[in-house]
Amino acid sequence: MSEERGTSVGTVFLSFLAGAAVGAGLGLLLAPKTGKEMRENIMDLTDEALDKIKGFTKEAQSKIKDTYEETKDLITEKKTIITSAIEAGKEAMDREREKFKEM
Repeated sequence: MSEERGTSVGTVFLSFLAGAAVGAGLGLLLAPKTGKEMRENIMDLTDEALDKIKGFTKEAQSKIKDTYEETKDLITEKKTIITSAIEAGKEAMDREREKFKEM
């Protein structure tokens, strides 16, 4: 009958397995637990989540600090280069003015 509709036996079997897996997962989630056990599980999960968030936050802060320091150093370096170039340009302009005055 399933062949008449264009559904293969493999598809039906795979659907059966997927349904079994979903059912097993729901069974575990909905298994009766005492209020105390449920609160302990929730607290454990909350503590784990907070620890992970703290770890990610520290890592992000460290990366931001490192990036800030690298950027600060790069800006200082570029500022020095630009300042030197401006001074060299001013000196060259002053020399050319002196040459022009002598003519």
